[in-house]
Amino acid sequence: MGSRKPQDVIARRYFVEGRVQGVGFRYFVEEAAHELGLAGYTRNLADGRVEVYAIGPKEALDELEGRLWRGPRMAQVRRVERSEAPLLNYTDFRIEYF
Repeated sequence: MGSRKPQDVIARRYFVEGRVQGVGFRYFVEEAAHELGLAGYTRNLADGRVEVYAIGPKEALDELEGRLWRGPRMAQVRRVERSEAPLLNYTDFRIEYF
């Protein structure tokens, strides 16, 4: 009963707006994703937002989304936009750079 089936894993993309660059937001996301056992990436966007692409069970993604709304201490999150995303081939979670 406790074994996870492949269809239990989904992917979501989040765009986080507010004061989210220069405050350790990507490192915060990376740590949260590792704690939750998620794969994917986070990166700063040129328009000031942070993008998060995460793969994992729905419950873990829901928890991540809650943490995105809080952010690290110096962040001020105004908006978190969520969308379903295609499953890409990520096996770990990392910070990506342009």
